[in-house]
Amino acid sequence: MGENRIFCLMGKSAAGKDTLYQRLLADHSLGLRPVIPCTTRPMREGEQDGREYFFRTAAQFEEARQQGRVIESRCYQTVHGPWIYYTADDGQIDLEAGSTLLIGTPESCAALRRHFGAQAVVPLCIHVEDGERLERALRRERAQKTPKYAEMCRRFLADEKDFAPDRLAEAGVTRQFENIDEEQCLEELRRAIAGED
Repeated sequence: MGENRIFCLMGKSAAGKDTLYQRLLADHSLGLRPVIPCTTRPMREGEQDGREYFFRTAAQFEEARQQGRVIESRCYQTVHGPWIYYTADDGQIDLEAGSTLLIGTPESCAALRRHFGAQAVVPLCIHVEDGERLERALRRERAQKTPKYAEMCRRFLADEKDFAPDRLAEAGVTRQFENIDEEQCLEELRRAIAGED
């Protein structure tokens, strides 16, 4: 596999990132270590602290920021108030120890490229047609004990800005992986990570 890298998996909401992320980590031939981001948003049903995210308070984020332990952060003004997502400099990303996989956004990927150097960060952008994504998001939200449809719509619309062509270019995205057929998408991602593409 050569030099160790930071693989940044990104895609609009309901593009299937979480499933692909878990499946790529489970493929031991790729040798990827997870990077768990932090967020101040409330935990969703079925989530666990330290698995999907480290759930932190706004005060904990501010403390980490003041100590210079925040690599990148994004703040979303949601219908439930501001939610911050961030990558902490907490030892999870160590290019000496191996390659890592994390879920990010074009903005966070660009920040990682500035922090670690463009050569060290590989963007993996998942794409799903908007109508299909909206159907998936609605199914996911309906399954929640307390569906948050307004937040689902806000996220869907915010994605248009977050994944604008200039943002993708800044993140170094030159190719997108279609997630219509999960197995095929997974295989293409595996080849890209293994350097076979």
